[in-house]
Amino acid sequence: MPIRMETGIAACGQVGYHRGNIFKNLRRMRFLMTSQDAVAEIGLIGLGTMGGNLALNIAEHGFQIAVFNRTTEKTDQFMVKAGELADKLVPTKTLEAFVASLKTPRAVILMVSAGDAVDAQIDALRSLLDPQDLIIDAGNANYHDTNRRAAEAAEKGPRFMGIGVSGGEEGARFGPSIMGGGAKDVWGQVGHILEAISAKYEGEPCAAWLGEAGAGHLVKTVHNGIEYADMQMIAEVYGVMRDGFAMSAEEIGKVFEKWNGGILQSYLIEISGKVAGMADPDSGKPMLDIILDRAGQKGTGRWTAIEGLMLGTPASAIEAAVAVRNMSSRLDERKAGEAEFGPAPRKMDREAASVDALEAALVAGKIVCYAQGFGLILEAAKQYGWAMPLPEIARIWRNGCIIRSAMLNDMSSALADNAERNLMLAPFFSAKLKETEASLRQVVAQAALNGLPVPALSAALSYFDIMRTARSTANMLQGQRDFFGAHGFERTDKDGGGFHGPWAMG
Repeated sequence: MPIRMETGIAACGQVGYHRGNIFKNLRRMRFLMTSQDAVAEIGLIGLGTMGGNLALNIAEHGFQIAVFNRTTEKTDQFMVKAGELADKLVPTKTLEAFVASLKTPRAVILMVSAGDAVDAQIDALRSLLDPQDLIIDAGNANYHDTNRRAAEAAEKGPRFMGIGVSGGEEGARFGPSIMGGGAKDVWGQVGHILEAISAKYEGEPCAAWLGEAGAGHLVKTVHNGIEYADMQMIAEVYGVMRDGFAMSAEEIGKVFEKWNGGILQSYLIEISGKVAGMADPDSGKPMLDIILDRAGQKGTGRWTAIEGLMLGTPASAIEAAVAVRNMSSRLDERKAGEAEFGPAPRKMDREAASVDALEAALVAGKIVCYAQGFGLILEAAKQYGWAMPLPEIARIWRNGCIIRSAMLNDMSSALADNAERNLMLAPFFSAKLKETEASLRQVVAQAALNGLPVPALSAALSYFDIMRTARSTANMLQGQRDFFGAHGFERTDKDGGGFHGPWAMG
């Protein structure tokens, strides 16, 4: 094992890192001396929960994998946890030993915190790797950072790719959805491993190359934005059932369980039913009744909302979901607001908005949410010149990831038929919207009349109404802009632009 060589030459190499090229050459000599120990097909740095589970997944699929963690105690603990899979793992104590244990061309997966930690780790590896070696950032990176790192790698080496990994701890261990980005040939170097460890849907791997540079991380960002909106819409219909219909958590759980057998079948509906049906082991009360209503976030949903604005494509349902998480943290303000204005009426007429209407509203909202997400990806593909095969994206989301759902099969087919078309206009989904639009409108209206907040569903309805209105009110906006800023406008009866209103003549 390479860890036997950690004295003498290794120490000199570490000194040389600071003192000059002579010692860098000694370090390279050390790698040659230990080439017989290069047994690992891939390496992974960062043995936190996600990194550790991903390493075990790789090992379980028969690949020899080297592992390294800055805190060596964590490496030792990880090896104990690995059990029978330890034979497929090569634990290392230094970066030099880690790199020496990898077969060439080397491939290194980074599972460290997004941001500066990734840059620091790349810098530490750069002097140890060859130009044809590959660094893979598998964390939740901002795709702009991935673009920058890909550009730096093209100039300085080694090669670089960013991959989005979705599915949480369970997905990392037993099969995530993997969204690859970078030069297509680098996917060819490690794609067989990533496809092997990914989730499978009817035997097909939920892993694919999606485009150049930061494409994989952009798709993962949009995935997380859709996740935010989907979760928020589910929470909103839960709120209508809880506060509007006075249903118990157990009753609500059974509704979600029923919905999971239909068109709404998805991981998020499934777990929502389980969460609603669980009792707190300490108090015996429903778990939902004792969970504080203050939601956390890691920022990826916010990135999606920002990118929608920056790319000039609507993501209003996602923006609403992000805003609600922010408002949920203002618990004291919300309490003060209720004390000042009193609680909302809340009790809804079950005939005006039924449980069946809630299901239909959720179907409509989900279609709109995904239409916005795929529209954002399409716009990014156009602006950056990335491949971004939308049918493939829908396909690899069918299993392993948090937003996996039955609808994604039909979405993949619709996008394969016409990827440029708004998903709402695809025949299957336009038919579904025609069936469910009235329920969405009914639920949003009744919720508004009774003080039940449904911001994501409301945003979805507004998007639907705007996108089905041929003559909008933006003509007023253009008139206002021309009045105060002489910005000009287009006319309905003449070609071209740059026209001004009579107010400009005064």
